[in-house]
Amino acid sequence: MWLYLSSVLLKAPSNSLLGLLAVRQTWRQSVHLRCVTCALAAVVVFAASALGRKNPSEENSRQTPDAAANQQQGTVPTFQAHADLVLIPVTITDDVNRFVLGLQKEDFRLFEDGVEQNVSLFSGEDAPLSVGLVFDKSTSMTYKLGSSRDAAGELLNALNTDDEAFLVEFADVAKLSVGFTPQSQEIRSALKNAKAGGQTALLDAIETGLDEMKGAKNSRKAIVVVSDGGDNRSHYTAAQIESLVRQADVQIYAMGVFEPVFAGLSPEEVSGPRLLSEIANQTGGRAFAASNPADMPSVASRIAVELRNQYVVGYYPKNKARDGKYRNVEVKISQPPGLGSPLKVHWRLGYYAPSQ
Repeated sequence: MWLYLSSVLLKAPSNSLLGLLAVRQTWRQSVHLRCVTCALAAVVVFAASALGRKNPSEENSRQTPDAAANQQQGTVPTFQAHADLVLIPVTITDDVNRFVLGLQKEDFRLFEDGVEQNVSLFSGEDAPLSVGLVFDKSTSMTYKLGSSRDAAGELLNALNTDDEAFLVEFADVAKLSVGFTPQSQEIRSALKNAKAGGQTALLDAIETGLDEMKGAKNSRKAIVVVSDGGDNRSHYTAAQIESLVRQADVQIYAMGVFEPVFAGLSPEEVSGPRLLSEIANQTGGRAFAASNPADMPSVASRIAVELRNQYVVGYYPKNKARDGKYRNVEVKISQPPGLGSPLKVHWRLGYYAPSQ
């Protein structure tokens, strides 16, 4: 098995995002990956990714013949999934937060409610993304608005031609400012005109984002919340949003400069950052806190690179009951030889079974 520990650190500066992505693409050309033939070819179709590969050197061009052929054709991996197929995005890092790449299908074990499942789908390649940007422009964001725009710009810079994105802005109310589009300039223009003011309908904004995500064209979906945490205006409750998040096949990431706890903050504002973290972890995403507004673009870079360095594993549940109940999912990884410290694994923690 070929294994590569990416030298891309999560603490990379914001202006290095394109370089980080280039490092990842160069690695993809340098490692001879074994072909994994999926028995479900009639249902799931993969095409090897060729995004961003330019002028590879002889030293960094070791790849499978199929991958080389697909690179010439300019194709990208896609997922055409049956309704019963459960897709689990997985991020793996080592003890110093470097991405662990090059793992194979046989390195993964999947469990649903304690019962081991057969891995029917596996991909370690970059695939098209549908991304939702949920942007806080409430009064508390006044002095953070500029750096938050820059952070959003970092995420948009990471989009590829087959990706799509939308923008939800929120203060007193949440609204869909830009629907799904492959043109990031529409979102940049809307953010440029954003002005801070009003209270924070954070939970309503997440619901608006989840609703728009229902129209996504790509199977890989993520919502990125840019906020300083705390909700004091939403109609939706935390329990309602947590339930909606569990039902949605969407990863949620959050980033922001969260205020220190002090007298005068409402209970909702105090619990806001913790709620964002709980929601993100439930979906296989993560919440990142910046120490000051200037760090926000760097945090956005971490999220963008993570979205481009994920595995996707899928299975058909052995439990065929259509009872609408929540099912817990666990992912276990075989420890690669030569790594002394255990790997850190993040994945979507569960899903609701269909009821019909």
